[in-house]
Amino acid sequence: MESGAPAESVDLDELLVTVVVDNASDSLSSIPEGISQLSEREHLLSGPSVGTLDGHDMVAVFEHLCVACHGFSVLARGRRGEDAVSVLFDVGPSGEVWLSNAGRLGIDLSDIAVLFVSHWHGDHTAGVPTVVGAIAEARASAGRAPLLVDLHPDRPDRRGMLTPLGKFAMLPPEPTFAEIEAAGGQITTHAEVHAVAGGLFMSSGDIPRMTEYETGLGGHYTWREGRAAPDPEIHDERFLAAQVRGRGTTVFSACSHAGIVNAALEARRLIPEQPIDLLLGGYHLAGLSVEDRISPTVRDLADLVAPRIVSPGHCTGWRAASALAAAFMPSRYASCVVGTRFILEATALEAE
Repeated sequence: MESGAPAESVDLDELLVTVVVDNASDSLSSIPEGISQLSEREHLLSGPSVGTLDGHDMVAVFEHLCVACHGFSVLARGRRGEDAVSVLFDVGPSGEVWLSNAGRLGIDLSDIAVLFVSHWHGDHTAGVPTVVGAIAEARASAGRAPLLVDLHPDRPDRRGMLTPLGKFAMLPPEPTFAEIEAAGGQITTHAEVHAVAGGLFMSSGDIPRMTEYETGLGGHYTWREGRAAPDPEIHDERFLAAQVRGRGTTVFSACSHAGIVNAALEARRLIPEQPIDLLLGGYHLAGLSVEDRISPTVRDLADLVAPRIVSPGHCTGWRAASALAAAFMPSRYASCVVGTRFILEATALEAE
């Protein structure tokens, strides 16, 4: 499928979203009414009782909370009728952290059919070989097909950012195709729009730059074969989307280096005549080079994109998160923190 061609969308009956890795942990804050979200604490409270007091079960929670770290990973399970597929969107910087959090969240590794890597950045990819190995082993033990690993073909060796301190902040080296295959992953590469997981999900291609202010990441460099070059636009980044009947399109955007508004506009183009339901992931509005984009981003998200729910996490930054909360609270803002879950079920939404 050509990158400029519209994608065929498939209506899901249900989309379950679990944040496995994120920069922040927050199991205490209340969830606004009308947002189909469960906190990590609510999940853990369904665990076994360690005793009772005044007729109330006592459940161990706080020693089982997920670990937050600088990175991002989401598990999305889409269902249409009897057909259901789980897609892992990125893994974060550490295979050990991902596996630990997955265990705390009760994730069945053998059920994960696809690993979709949004872009080549070590805080999303460094844990790939370890996670692929664990999932591949679980799937083999369960008699299931090998894990499909969906990658952009333009792989760099490493990336980093030139900071105002005059030093490069380096991301971890990127795993090689050979390492991923040796771990048990079956690699497929795509630079263009394509169906994922039998068409229950859709991948973007290169995200068009439509706004004037979303101009990439200044000071970003890419290393290949020992040579570094400025690479502010990071054209290998792709988003993942899924459409739930009666709700609209959920967009998983890992870092939004192309701009979260540009990503949302492209999702609306690829899946036309559908509103954006949940806009989840890193909005990349943290840092001196991008914080001047906060105001126009909030404006265009509210007026132009109009998502039902914004859920910024990872690299969004507290300034942008605060501005988005002020604009979208109480019923259109949801935290994107490690351990949280969204349950998006097909329904005919009432007009707002």
